[in-house]
Amino acid sequence: MSNPKPKRIGILTAGGDCPGLNAAIRGVGKTAIVDYGMDVIGFTAGYTGLIEKDFVELKESHLSGILTLGGTILGTSREKPYKFVKEGDSDKPALIKKNYQDLGLDAVVCIGGNGTMKTAHRLQQEGLNVVGIPKTIDNDVWGTDVTFGFDSAVHIATEAIDRLHTTANSHQRVMIIEVMGHHAGWIALYAGMAGGGDIVLIPEVEYNIRSICKKIEERYESKKPYSIVVVAEGINHPKKVSAAAHIGEAIQTYTGIETRETVLGYVQRGGSPTPMDRILATRYGAYAAQCIAEENYGTMVAIRNNFLTTVPLEEVGGKLSLVEPENPLIQKARKMGMAFGDEYDLM
Repeated sequence: MSNPKPKRIGILTAGGDCPGLNAAIRGVGKTAIVDYGMDVIGFTAGYTGLIEKDFVELKESHLSGILTLGGTILGTSREKPYKFVKEGDSDKPALIKKNYQDLGLDAVVCIGGNGTMKTAHRLQQEGLNVVGIPKTIDNDVWGTDVTFGFDSAVHIATEAIDRLHTTANSHQRVMIIEVMGHHAGWIALYAGMAGGGDIVLIPEVEYNIRSICKKIEERYESKKPYSIVVVAEGINHPKKVSAAAHIGEAIQTYTGIETRETVLGYVQRGGSPTPMDRILATRYGAYAAQCIAEENYGTMVAIRNNFLTTVPLEEVGGKLSLVEPENPLIQKARKMGMAFGDEYDLM
């Protein structure tokens, strides 16, 4: 009896880059090759590689030495095959399906955030075998407790807050630091907690500028010479200015206290992943390869209570994992005097 033909799989990284992508590629590829004897290819620039049939063969040797690297060796893009289709455009989903068949693929591992998972589900409906891996610094992918990339971003943001403490104290200023996260406040909440922020503003808790100013004035009256305000980029603010600039101008106008802003920006997405993200991405990658071996397709790998599991892709798309206003971490922070700029702080 002849041995069955080994599975041939593709890997792609789509959407914004973040620390841990190479660790995930390595986790998928090494497990697929070493443990299951699969053939592995990597598509360049996310879904663009699938559309344009642009790929590289991945051998085990190609996956050595990449665990600690930031970015992605495959490149990424924000290509959305099902969006913005105009008359005369090529049928991108049809091209993807044809290339998948021409390359003799048994499955594709799609590593990305919410948009990537939504596209992965659509491709599953087209007849492709797909397994998703959740990544994003924003930690807003529904269905999993945590995404890789988040811990690294929190680490970077926390270090920045640590450094702002010294200059804020030296000059007795209000220092505002804006962190990323889109519509989710996870980075601001965790970095604010870890960095000793005095006020943390997140999209999920509606802020009141009177409350923010009252907290700052109370700190000065209590002989606390400076304040650190951590602001999530997705809070409600005029889009012509940054969230930090909007809050900073309001504080200085209403309190007269000298205020400075720092927008942390893309440094949160760069550099080497933290040990936690390396481990999480590796676990996700290895489990995705296992899912393919077991033909558990149409799923996203996830972690819940530190146990690996899968979630149907159809349940993931269109949902966000946001901070609940009554999150236990918020409750504990309030008990220690941290403010969130809402009406609660005015009581």
